[in-house]
Amino acid sequence: MNKVAVVILNWNGEKMLATYLDSVVRYSCDEAVVYVADNASTDLSVEMLRRDFPEVKIILLDQNYGFAEGYNRALEQVEAEYFVLLNSDVEVTVHWLKPLIQWLDTHPEAAGCQPKLLAMHDRTSFEYAGAAGGFLDRYGYPFCRGRAFQTVEHDEGQYDQPAEVLWTTGACMVIRADDYRRVGGLDARFFAHCEEIDLCWRLRIAGRSLYCVPESRVYHVGGGTLPKINPRKTFLNFRNNLTMLYKNLPQSDLRHVMRWRWWLDYLAAYKMLLIDRNWGDFRAVYRARKAFKRWRKDFDDDRQRIQALATATDASRQTPPNDPRSSFSLLWQYYIKGKKRYSQLPIS
Repeated sequence: MNKVAVVILNWNGEKMLATYLDSVVRYSCDEAVVYVADNASTDLSVEMLRRDFPEVKIILLDQNYGFAEGYNRALEQVEAEYFVLLNSDVEVTVHWLKPLIQWLDTHPEAAGCQPKLLAMHDRTSFEYAGAAGGFLDRYGYPFCRGRAFQTVEHDEGQYDQPAEVLWTTGACMVIRADDYRRVGGLDARFFAHCEEIDLCWRLRIAGRSLYCVPESRVYHVGGGTLPKINPRKTFLNFRNNLTMLYKNLPQSDLRHVMRWRWWLDYLAAYKMLLIDRNWGDFRAVYRARKAFKRWRKDFDDDRQRIQALATATDASRQTPPNDPRSSFSLLWQYYIKGKKRYSQLPIS
């Protein structure tokens, strides 16, 4: 069995692979086996891989399963102690893997970790998708060391110390294979968006820890090329975020948070319509709320199992209930109090 497997999920990403896979091969193959799992691409991705990257192992999936199920199916075919989930639009750097693997080797309580994620289009700035490690506010809104909502900070070394985080980015996540499998991997029903946060929350409930190790750094295209208006993305983000909350919130806070999210989601929708003049995203929020309501009961068993695990974990450690969310509202801090940097937030 290999110690480390770098697994890149691809769907019609021939150009991205041609541009960025070379850095992964050059700076990883001494320490890891590199795989590309192809989600039934219709472009020439597989032909290009076979021609230009013969050292890369290819996993062929029979259809586009999305990010979550695509990784689950691919990782079933990989034997390694550590999995590295890596986006195809990431450029890695010399020795990027060593600090991450050394951290897991020396911190047995850690299920996974991530590097410092910087933007490809501006290498002095953090990248939206994960920056220097992720958190959630009281109402389930994600933020990072280096990013709050649309405000992304310049990297000035302010987050260069390793830190425990609530979630690690799916753009570049190193995770123990045993932990990934123990909690059931990514939730395939999400398809894409919020699935890595849901996975990390479940790991935290199981008593495991997650870290950012900024000695390692990589560069991510990510939001630098995404269209500003993307109703499909808006739909998945809102639906999946609500589902994640329903699965993982402690019972004592579930009703309170869900009531607030009803108001906050519709407030966001009307901002999209009346201020942004964005009819597509407005409709996407409404559709997401309805979709969540329709399928919420499908997650009742998951919720019961997760809450039972939380109770057992807390009892075994003799600790208060494990709720890793921050206690404040990011909306209030950001829009009302004008605190738009991580260092300004009232992190307890």
